[in-house]
Amino acid sequence: MLSLIYSSVATRVLEPSDLTALLTQSRASNEQTGITGMLLYRNGYFLQVLEGPDTEVRAKMHTIRDDDRHTKVAVLLEDVIEERQFPEWTMGFPSDQELEDVPGYRATFEDLEAHEGDAVSSVPALRALIQWFQPRAS
Repeated sequence: MLSLIYSSVATRVLEPSDLTALLTQSRASNEQTGITGMLLYRNGYFLQVLEGPDTEVRAKMHTIRDDDRHTKVAVLLEDVIEERQFPEWTMGFPSDQELEDVPGYRATFEDLEAHEGDAVSSVPALRALIQWFQPRAS
């Protein structure tokens, strides 16, 4: 099974109703393809974990790259996993206070653009964010 983490920038401001529609659409689509994961959105930035069959996750990434709601799509981490970290599809909207408590928190991943293809420096922050988010997704 493949776990893939990417970041992107929203091409427009998304209102709560837009995000609710996105979550509803994602859950329905991903249920059909066996994909689970989580999506975080804050200040125009997306960070998403996709988990599932390799072919399905890669196909979903092609769809996301072609989605006009996203720009600057960057794959940050790919892992082969035995067990899902997010067996249910979840979406989070962390508050400023919550984010202050996240080890390795980053407001953006823009600094990685200068080192495209070398996301190693973000791996500890990504793993810390995922660990922080897991109990909150239950």
